[in-house]
Parts: sequence; structure tokens; C-alpha cells
Amino acid sequence: MPQFDSLIGLLDSRSFTTIWYWLALIGMWSAAGRTVLGVPSEVLARARSAQGEGEGQGPAVITLLDWLSLVLPRWRLGPREGAVFLGVTSFLMTSLIVLGFVFWLELAQALVLLLVPFWLLFWMRVRLARRLFPLIAAAQDGGAPVAEAALGVSRAMTWHRRWVTLLSMVSVALAALWGALWSVIHPVGF
Repeated sequence: MPQFDSLIGLLDSRSFTTIWYWLALIGMWSAAGRTVLGVPSEVLARARSAQGEGEGQGPAVITLLDWLSLVLPRWRLGPREGAVFLGVTSFLMTSLIVLGFVFWLELAQALVLLLVPFWLLFWMRVRLARRLFPLIAAAQDGGAPVAEAALGVSRAMTWHRRWVTLLSMVSVALAALWGALWSVIHPVGF
């Protein structure tokens, strides 16, 4: 086991040249792309195809709405909780950015490239959940037809999935470019 003289020595560990960083990056984005707010992509795809076939209240559509009624309460953030979470995570992200791009610590840079896109993804999910709450509530209360609510839900979730795919491609590309540049500039690691 290597000896670390200080906390800075520990933070300056090699990141971009290890396979574990890249496996974690790809694995996290692969897991994030399998669901939308905890609803499996297959459920969303079946509901979209059922709506395309004219089954506005078919079992696939009802399954999508049931999934959402179960998972949406997890994404409910009140104003106080949201403000506290935003403040704490902004402080942590800013600290990592300063450590990585002002003090040039490789591990902090790797964590920034790994965590900042997931921080954005979290807020995208909270925003989507906020948009879906009224649609699900209207369908449950009978204020809107189930087919209309399901159509709005599936459209919003499909657009969200597209944005997540774009975010994942951009973040992996940026991490790969920055990792390659770091490895060229620091061929022996420091």
C-alpha cells in the first residue's frame, strides 16, 4: 500500500489513467439511462407504442401511470429541502472545482467530470417530477382523461430521456478529452 505524506498527496492520486475511473463513468451513465425517474424504459416504450396504436387506456398506459404514482413521491422536494440541498451540493461542487482546476489535483478533476453531470441530472429529474405531479394528480382525481394525462406524461418522459442521453454523451466525451489531454501533459503522472 502506498504511503501518503499528506491529504494533498492522497487527493493527487492517479485517476485518468486507471481503468476503474472509466468503468465507473460508463457504468454510472449506463445505469442512469435505464430508467426515467425510476420507471424502466420498457414500461415507457410499451406505453408509447400502445398510445400510437390508439389504446389510450390500455394496460401498458395504466402500468406507466401506476409506476409514476409509486415513484413520484420520492422526488418531491419542498422549498426548504431544495434550498438546503442546492446550497450544500453547490458548495461541494465548487470546492471540487477549485481543488481540481485551481490547484490542479487530478482526482478532484476526475470527480468534477464525474459528479457535476449527475448533479445536473438530479435537478433535471426534480424538474420533470414537478411537471408530472399535476398530470398524475389530475388523472387520479378524474379531472383529466387518463389517455390525455398519459400522453402528456409519456411525451415529457421521452423528452427527458433524450436530454439525458445527450447529457451522457457530452459528459463522457468531455471526460475522455480532458483525460487524454491530462495524460499527454502529464506523461509520468505529475
